[in-house]
Amino acid sequence: MAKSFSDVEYNYRHICENIALAAQSVGKTADDITFLAATKTVDAPTINHAISLGLRYIGENRVQELLSKYEDYDLEHASLQFIGHLQSNKVRQIVGKVDLIQSVDSEKLAREISRCSEKLGITTDILLEVNIGREENKSGVLPEALPELLEIVKDIPSVKVRGLMAIPPICENAQENCKFFDNMRNIFLDIGSKNIDNISMDILSMGMSDDYEEAIRCGANMVRVGSALFGARYYPTK
Repeated sequence: MAKSFSDVEYNYRHICENIALAAQSVGKTADDITFLAATKTVDAPTINHAISLGLRYIGENRVQELLSKYEDYDLEHASLQFIGHLQSNKVRQIVGKVDLIQSVDSEKLAREISRCSEKLGITTDILLEVNIGREENKSGVLPEALPELLEIVKDIPSVKVRGLMAIPPICENAQENCKFFDNMRNIFLDIGSKNIDNISMDILSMGMSDDYEEAIRCGANMVRVGSALFGARYYPTK
């Protein structure tokens, strides 16, 4: 974790500068890019300090951790999203608490989000997660199966597809990820051009601490940055 609030302040400014430069290099501005902080293992006071600096989007990977910190987040000034793998039996615990679920990769999960949303009388925004690297140990729908999932989800009530999310394979260097980012951008643009009912390609969420600048240059308009902001993570063994 970052050693102090001052470390977070320095890192936050540095990331914002990098985002602005990467955006500028492709004819965009920093305002075109959503900087979401991945807050796994980060305590609420540290998260709230980042929010006080201007951070407006935070994302949790684990349901239990989200719930344990929920009452302490400064959600008057930031949007809370879920960015990790989500099991269907935990959906009801976060629907109504998060503004966006980024990791929907199956009809079953979409229908459970719909069911829980209908009970609350709300519509939940979602992204469809694409397994762009075809990795067996990762979640996400395969690219060739995405059109079929889109056709199903567009007719499911109380959910709204806002775009796509991906986590490319770990590569030797960030530039190697560009081929995966480019593939995602092409898929994103192709879907957007079809103007499918209830499907909005507003958000292309890709790029993390090691490669967010390359992701922006390849078309991402949301990046999920954790360790570059908060410092190295230390995960519990259980």
